[in-house]
Amino acid sequence: MDIEEKVTQLAELGAGWVMWLLVAMSIVCLAIVLERAWVLWRTGEAEGEREELEGLLRAGDRIAALERSQQASGLTAQVIREGLSRADAGPKAIEERAAAASERERLRLERRLGFLGTVGNNAPFVGLLGTVIGIIRSFQEMSRAGGELTSGLTAEIGEALVATAVGLLVALPAVFFFNLFQRAIRRRLARASATAREVVALLFELESRRNPLRSYFPAESAREAAE
Repeated sequence: MDIEEKVTQLAELGAGWVMWLLVAMSIVCLAIVLERAWVLWRTGEAEGEREELEGLLRAGDRIAALERSQQASGLTAQVIREGLSRADAGPKAIEERAAAASERERLRLERRLGFLGTVGNNAPFVGLLGTVIGIIRSFQEMSRAGGELTSGLTAEIGEALVATAVGLLVALPAVFFFNLFQRAIRRRLARASATAREVVALLFELESRRNPLRSYFPAESAREAAE
């Protein structure tokens, strides 16, 4: 049995199984979209809360910022809490802790999004497979009908076109929500990175107030911090 006969036997099954495969993919995508939307909403932080924390940092009020961050949730509050509560570890350690917290948050928020991207990229090809199967069956029906246009032939052609349409209908929402979630995650991580810089700048400012000579001898300060 050659490859052509195997493909013909596969085509005899029809494109119905391709349709059901696309339906199953769309159901899984819908479940992931709802679950990820719930996670992003539940772990989000209010705009006023974030602005308040950043305002306290810019004002140089370390104690108030630390106390407020302990009462708040979200990645911004976590970065402030980690940085200000471990100020003695030094700015470099604070930057590393903030980077680690951001990476953990990114991995948690991007969970299962890879499936959305995969479906968005490959669902049209699955639909195209159904189209090819429908076309093969159309030619088989045409051969049996002696080249005449029959109801069976038109049904096979219609099934082929529907498979392509269903593939596109599954792919477009998957791509849309994948890009939407990725953009929201990037925005959240960018804000956390900016907050980490605010924390480091605040600690440098407080340190320079305690020891003004360090601002004139940065190399000496770096050597002391390394020791």
